[in-house]
Amino acid sequence: MCGIVGYIGPKRALPIVIDGLKRLEYRGYDSIGVLAYDQEKKEIYLEKQPGRVQEFIKTAQLDKKGGLAIGHTRWATHGLVTRENSHPHGDCQKKIFVVHNGIIENFQELKDALLKKGHVFVSQTDTEVVPHLIEERQKQGLPYREAIMQTLKDVRGSFALLIFNKEEPDLLVGTRFSSPLILGTNDQEFIFASDPTPIGLVTKNVLYLNDGDVAFVSEKGYELKSFLSEKVEAKRGVIDFTAGEADKGNFPDFMLKEIFEEPLALENTLRGRLLINEGKAKLGGLEPLEPRLREVNRVILVACGTASYAALAAEYFFEEYAEIPTEVDLGSEFRYRKPIIDNQTLFVAISQSGETADTLAAIKEAKTKGALTLGIVNVVGSTIARQVGAGIYSHAGPELAVASTKAFTTQIADLVLLMLFLARERKMSLVAGQEIMNELRKLPEKMRSVLLQADKIKALAEKYSVYKNFFYLGRKYGFPMALEGSLKLKECAYIHSEAYPSGEMKHGPIAIVDEDFPSIVLAPQDSVYEKVVSNIQEIKARKGKVIAVTTAGNQDLEKLVDDVIYIPQTLELLTPLLAIVPLHLFAYYLAKKLGRDVDRPRNLAKSVTVE
Repeated sequence: MCGIVGYIGPKRALPIVIDGLKRLEYRGYDSIGVLAYDQEKKEIYLEKQPGRVQEFIKTAQLDKKGGLAIGHTRWATHGLVTRENSHPHGDCQKKIFVVHNGIIENFQELKDALLKKGHVFVSQTDTEVVPHLIEERQKQGLPYREAIMQTLKDVRGSFALLIFNKEEPDLLVGTRFSSPLILGTNDQEFIFASDPTPIGLVTKNVLYLNDGDVAFVSEKGYELKSFLSEKVEAKRGVIDFTAGEADKGNFPDFMLKEIFEEPLALENTLRGRLLINEGKAKLGGLEPLEPRLREVNRVILVACGTASYAALAAEYFFEEYAEIPTEVDLGSEFRYRKPIIDNQTLFVAISQSGETADTLAAIKEAKTKGALTLGIVNVVGSTIARQVGAGIYSHAGPELAVASTKAFTTQIADLVLLMLFLARERKMSLVAGQEIMNELRKLPEKMRSVLLQADKIKALAEKYSVYKNFFYLGRKYGFPMALEGSLKLKECAYIHSEAYPSGEMKHGPIAIVDEDFPSIVLAPQDSVYEKVVSNIQEIKARKGKVIAVTTAGNQDLEKLVDDVIYIPQTLELLTPLLAIVPLHLFAYYLAKKLGRDVDRPRNLAKSVTVE
């Protein structure tokens, strides 16, 4: 949620910051603001407004000079979507300005105290207390840097902050606590950002700031300190994707591009990890933990949103193949149900961004109770990647549409690999391991064959775009895919849809089935196929329309349902990797038919960094 970019260096800063904010649009936002400082004229240029970046640049004075700028895209938490509530926010004297991601939980008590001291606030935001606190500490005689440190001790909550002071015009300060912030370094120029995508405008070299780090940056260099003013070191890294990967290429939208990249993302995720002769998965990050992994007697998979559906699919195959009791929890609920965890529990956190606040909070809870923690993330150097005991990186590449597609399929693939890693250390035979791996190798091409049906799926989506309600139904591995397909339709098309295990329809939901309430049913020819066909019969008996997703060559359903989408035959546990592709396409094309902004759905954010 929200996006931060800040630059200091020899180049004109404002265009770099604006371009950086464009790259962060996928995070979700409703307003934009920038501040640039002209060192020669000693002038501040401040502009902010509700709306999108493309509208902002029509009126912004991009020719403003100056080698320092900060920018922000806001996703409203405290206060309405107005110019006054947009960042940057300043102090009373309009000398100190900040941009902020996160939430200041104790802002009201801090604000009340500042109001009593004569401070004047112009916004409804929690953020505005920060520049006023720094100003107040300076009034009390503290030097600027110490005033910042004291302010950081005063605030509670989550934050990533960039701070600029007109009286210290050669200094840009960045700090983070439970909200992501990265520093890119390139000789005498530096760029802060919420994630790596804008960093590539300046450099590939990054510093991953830790919670409690404060970076004091000028063109001469940088200094890192903790909130306690102690010197600290940050982990160095290199951005592992090119600028071209952050472009749409020949596609009209990032979402469609990323759906068509699902086969490539799967190939990249599997590359080098399939030891076919041994029937084992090679996961280098886990190898040092093999002795402890052998002792695991329970797995907890924790995620939010789309990632939680990948976890639900994994719950089936972890228990079926690795024979380990497995449960799935939502990150936002995990801490509040007093989970039973011990040192034989394997806790797996799944997150595309590696910055999901609810999942991070769950990791901290698991670690305090002695669990072995693993992370499955798509962003190298992300907070989750650094907080867990070991990790598995997806290799989906940057995913810039808000609705996750290719990252979802790579999460399932990573979970299959983790299952194989565990199962082969237990009871899974060499032959069984080889069978799964050989089929995994074939899946990218099978995915591509599903994508060849894009025009047919587009026509179906346009045909069904007149309906206002949908059911998504499936059993066993089909149920998590029904949840994912339903979520995509809600996210992208703003259409009401519900997902159920198909066997649950008769326990209540079938009451609302009629000719105006179509169902999309996952019905591959697997171990529960006949049960699903019975459920389809129940829907058709009530005049409900049905789109079935089934296995290629199965002609039987054509006489029963209204429309059929075919996917290639594969192993049952790998069916989700094929079945989800037409559901992603269906949601995309239906949303486009309705004129939705598929890359930037309303009210949503890609990286949810608040609880």
